[in-house]
Amino acid sequence: MSEPHHSFLFHHHEHDDVDASGFQRPLTGEDPLSPNFGQAPDEAVSRESHSGSPEGFHPVEVEKPARVLDPVPESAVESPAEPQPAAGSSSSEHAEASYSHNLDASAAENGYSGSNDPLSPTFGATSPTLGLSPSGSPTMGTFSLYDIGMARNPIREDDAGTLVSPTPARLPLPPPIDLDKVTAKLTNKEVFANTGLVFKPEPPATKPEASAAAKIAEKRPKGILDVFRKDKPKPRYVPETRWIRFQLWFNTYRKFFTFIVIFQLIGMILAGTHHFPYARKNTGGIIVGNIMAAVIVRNEIFGRFLYLTVNTLFAKWTPLWFRLACTSTLQHLGGIHSGCSLSALGWLIFNLTYLFRDRHNQNKGVLTMAFIVMFVIAFACLSAFPIVRNTHHNVFERNHRLFGWAAVVVTWIYVILANGYRDDPHHWHSNGHAMGVHQELWLTLIMSIAVILPWLFTYKVPIHVEIPSQKVAVLRFERGMQQGLLGRISRTAILEYHAFGTISEGTHAKYHYMVCGVQGDFTRGLVRDQPTHIWTRELKFAGVGNTSTLYKRGIRICTGTGIGAALSTCLQSDQWFLIWVGSDMLKTFGPTISELITRGVGPDRCILWDTKKSGRPKTMKLLAETVEKWQAEVVFITSNWDGNQELMQGCKRLGIPAFGTLWDF
Repeated sequence: MSEPHHSFLFHHHEHDDVDASGFQRPLTGEDPLSPNFGQAPDEAVSRESHSGSPEGFHPVEVEKPARVLDPVPESAVESPAEPQPAAGSSSSEHAEASYSHNLDASAAENGYSGSNDPLSPTFGATSPTLGLSPSGSPTMGTFSLYDIGMARNPIREDDAGTLVSPTPARLPLPPPIDLDKVTAKLTNKEVFANTGLVFKPEPPATKPEASAAAKIAEKRPKGILDVFRKDKPKPRYVPETRWIRFQLWFNTYRKFFTFIVIFQLIGMILAGTHHFPYARKNTGGIIVGNIMAAVIVRNEIFGRFLYLTVNTLFAKWTPLWFRLACTSTLQHLGGIHSGCSLSALGWLIFNLTYLFRDRHNQNKGVLTMAFIVMFVIAFACLSAFPIVRNTHHNVFERNHRLFGWAAVVVTWIYVILANGYRDDPHHWHSNGHAMGVHQELWLTLIMSIAVILPWLFTYKVPIHVEIPSQKVAVLRFERGMQQGLLGRISRTAILEYHAFGTISEGTHAKYHYMVCGVQGDFTRGLVRDQPTHIWTRELKFAGVGNTSTLYKRGIRICTGTGIGAALSTCLQSDQWFLIWVGSDMLKTFGPTISELITRGVGPDRCILWDTKKSGRPKTMKLLAETVEKWQAEVVFITSNWDGNQELMQGCKRLGIPAFGTLWDF
């Protein structure tokens, strides 16, 4: 039973060697809670119960007893008479009698019938419950800690010498008792040092068992860096000026998007005001042309052709500003994709407005399909908004792909119906001339080829999955490939594909690798259920790293799993310097990646910063110093959002040409 916090009831127990709180009861006269405390054993025997066993006191929690106190006149209050020792009695007998018939003298003088000492046997006792035991010892009755504040008049003797208590009076409350001090006094080892009591404090609260990583960290020797960074918060970069941040925000992607949307919005305004008759007569062709452009710039074959052309014609000899512009354009082709898609939706709305104004002269099938095309493209655009793409990537992948395919199908139906009913809205003409003379048919055909062609290179290939840690999965594929390429993989072949950077020592190599950080459902599945085969597109698409051949010297800086996109550039060119910041890279990423770096890069062309041993570096300072020493023309960055912002802003301030990770693509 737990100890009560507010009130106690002391019961008299006989034949009890252990009290209720678990303390071993001492011999009579040695118990500080006994009225015989401090007396010699032969004197204390007379105050023990008739059974001969020492008295024990057992705390029991009770409710606070109700008391009603009536005031009495001051004349009724008398001072207690001091009992005189009998003739021939010893001083000890006199002390015994004084103790038996009077409570604590100081308490009586203060108007209390009990002692205010928590170690006293009369602590809190009141006169109505005070009596004499058969042995002549005073017995304790019911009391409460709340009763300490309820004052009693001093006990007095009547004419016959009997102790009586007058009618209780309400006196001022005494100072409050600090229960913490009382508890500390009752549980102090020094108090029980000479009493024979066995002190049994509560066991201390056990701390949860430390993890294996924490135990290893405790055993690791502490270096100077550990001392300086102890209990210090993780340093954060200071954002640059608004102008620098705006320049980074309004990148080439947004420039493409803004230019295309504004340009075509002007065309719609001119067509609506009858200043652009071509657009008014060929609205369907403009719609299909925008959809085709949006599909083409996302096509792997078209992208590889652009990269190959630029890298072949303009490598190293052209001015640096021109090469930087080429890299920026190729990296941000997604701005054309987004701008043309939204423009196609705008032209669809424009076209539907005119069709419904002239709906009596239009075929209902054409009107219906125009509505369907508009809704399908609208949903495809909505699923690609950043708020959906960045927070619900699986939703974006599936819906954008399915609505994209649906858009191709309904566009075909719309083009066929619109061309068939173009000359006569009430009669459909299916001859080849009616279909072939209009541009919509050919644009739709080119768009369809661009959609279908990459799927012809989709295969299920064998792979080997290496799990060096629970944070990373390293996938090994057959055959080598050139640097700067990204591969798409899937376990379902159709619904969703995930892109990862590839690591290869060259086209002559036997293998290439993908480093997958375990973050989402797909990558966690690679660890839980390791596949032996996986779907992939053998025709890889090019990333910004593929333009590294344009530059004479450069630096590849990455953090964590960004090594997957960065390492190939440094493996296949000795003019590129690698900076990799990560935590315990050998243990986290395994021996395969470590061997590739050791064999293909070497210590003279790389900085591997282990944050677990050396703490977080001043990344921008490290990068700036390396750029100066290496005489680099450009920096490619692969990092998370915070790391990318820190480095891109710092490079912009220092005038270092840099290209970072894209989230809008």
